[in-house]
Amino acid sequence: MNNFTHWQLKQDDRDIIWLSLNKANVAANTLNREVLEEFERIVDDIQQKENLAGLIIQSAKSSGFILGADIQAFTEIKDANEAFELVRKGQIIFEKLENLKIPTLALIDGACLGGGLELALACDYRVAHDNRKTKLGLPEVLLGIHPGWGGTIRLPRCIGALKAMDLILSGRTVPAKVAAKIGFIDAAVPMRHLKTAAIRFILNQPERHKAPWYDKAFSISFIRQAVGSLLRKKVMVKAKPEHYPAPYAVIDNWVKVGIDNEKAYITEANSIGKLLVSDTSRNLVRVFFLQEQLKSLAKHSDFKAQHVHVIGAGTMGGDIAAWCALRGMQVTLQDRSSEQVAPAIARAYQLFSKKIRDKRLIQAAMDRLIPDLEGEGVSKADVIIEAIYENLEAKQNLFKTLEASAKPSAILASNTSSIPLDEINQTLNNPERLVGIHYFNPVAKMPLVEVVKGQLTSQDVLNDAIAFVRSIDKLPLPVKSSPGFLVNRILMPYLMECVALVDEGYSITAIDSAAKKFGMPMGPVEIADTVGLDVCLSVAKNMIAHFGGTVPTRLESMVSQSKLGKKSGQGFYTYKDGKQIKEPAADKGEHDELITHRLIMRLVNESFAVLRENVVESADLLDAGMIFGAGFAPFLGGPIHYARALGKDELTKIFNDLQSDCGKRFEPDTALSEIII
Repeated sequence: MNNFTHWQLKQDDRDIIWLSLNKANVAANTLNREVLEEFERIVDDIQQKENLAGLIIQSAKSSGFILGADIQAFTEIKDANEAFELVRKGQIIFEKLENLKIPTLALIDGACLGGGLELALACDYRVAHDNRKTKLGLPEVLLGIHPGWGGTIRLPRCIGALKAMDLILSGRTVPAKVAAKIGFIDAAVPMRHLKTAAIRFILNQPERHKAPWYDKAFSISFIRQAVGSLLRKKVMVKAKPEHYPAPYAVIDNWVKVGIDNEKAYITEANSIGKLLVSDTSRNLVRVFFLQEQLKSLAKHSDFKAQHVHVIGAGTMGGDIAAWCALRGMQVTLQDRSSEQVAPAIARAYQLFSKKIRDKRLIQAAMDRLIPDLEGEGVSKADVIIEAIYENLEAKQNLFKTLEASAKPSAILASNTSSIPLDEINQTLNNPERLVGIHYFNPVAKMPLVEVVKGQLTSQDVLNDAIAFVRSIDKLPLPVKSSPGFLVNRILMPYLMECVALVDEGYSITAIDSAAKKFGMPMGPVEIADTVGLDVCLSVAKNMIAHFGGTVPTRLESMVSQSKLGKKSGQGFYTYKDGKQIKEPAADKGEHDELITHRLIMRLVNESFAVLRENVVESADLLDAGMIFGAGFAPFLGGPIHYARALGKDELTKIFNDLQSDCGKRFEPDTALSEIII
């Protein structure tokens, strides 16, 4: 009974079967056809045996329980019929697990996601380790699909439709204690009690979790229809159905057939079968692998930072310091006075309170963040990050001082957003030590960090910086030191075209609306106001000095009038208490296509230029940078992927039309014909 490639079985003296998944030749457990077929054989065999006390399913790997389905297999599916058959097979296997005559339990330590949680939901009970590495959820909507192995049916049956929909439609994951409070985990316990608790559930067989009595109301069709309308409106705030159809499919399936009959499983399988081969899902799966590619870049160094010193307690520097402290590092934060450091400490407390919740752990994080007006942390730090204002001479003088005081092994890093490293490092005795570690605002929300290599930056320093960025749970993107690096370089023409459109009389709401309809998370006017118009102007001048062009007069005029955007209360929009005062809505659909083409083609054209100049190593890394650093519509797969999908003929036509109407700035980059085949 134990002759399997991926599963290990053991029967203890209580006649409990312990079934451990140890998927061969990989670091983490995922479910594919071979793993599931073996699992089916095991379940069929257990069903035939007599006198068993129960079945406990666990992971034999330290990396977690089950991370979900094997996403690589998604790329091999040819059509909706093949997808349906694969999904339906998994449903049948999990149904066999659910129907075993003995009690069953999932023993969860580490990540339990997607198909892994669907397997656990097919068990009678679920017990989880209560440490921070144990995360549970159904994040399939983030891949453009939805749960397909019974998750959209069993989770509502377990905790109720509304709680289940909240988890499924958002794709969010929760820690074990929260899952237990919600009700789809029976117990969240420390490691020392994990197996004891599991055995107790099997032997005592307490009542199983089920939806509250009032959920029976959802068996009535018109009630589901009314609630479904509310759910659609809620989802619409964050995701449009034409961009992300999966959450709407979940709602439609539930409204149509509910969860009380076998038809619900067929509906679920049919629905996900279609979604799996959609362009949205294909592109979001691509984005998943781009993210994994960025994570893997840290494998070239085993650098471990214990102490980080940040110089500059402004919004960016203070938030970088807070994030590093949140991730467990000792952090010293330096500025000229306590008045400048105090707001950063206050913001850090807000961040910790939001992310941690446990008061003791919040205090521990606060204890790791130390104001340091004298710069005493410089000589002890493993990583020193400069986050002062964008002035070349000031940065040069600072790094000259830091080089003399820092440990020889310490990383010297600048958070500059636009100044080339090879200008900053001219005052250093060892310029190979300087690297760029460029965060995006807001630090806590933006996952990407550009790791910038100057001509003299050593490869070892670059690798160490990449490893550091990954260690604080950010996505590192190595880029060449060039004005604007990658993200700001590509975004700036997009933002400048936005200002040009405003100058020509297009309403700011029409511009932002067109960008959002395309799929951008924020409109360019909102972005400019949020970043700060003074920052936009500074970066634009720096870029124009290197690449040519002109700064829009409106931008210079607004900055001269101290209309700096959100931070000053007045930019393109007006703000009160940090919140935007709504402008009159744009005429529906007015000039959408023209505005979209002008904005997006400036961005796409600059992307070609960046690739031609080898600012980043590949088109895939460029797409990853723009998705995770600028929010470029993930469902389109990145600007280069989007351009390839349009094709050379369509791109050429759009550029020719725009060049005819707007001038030379829309002349297609020479790399277009080389990259778009």
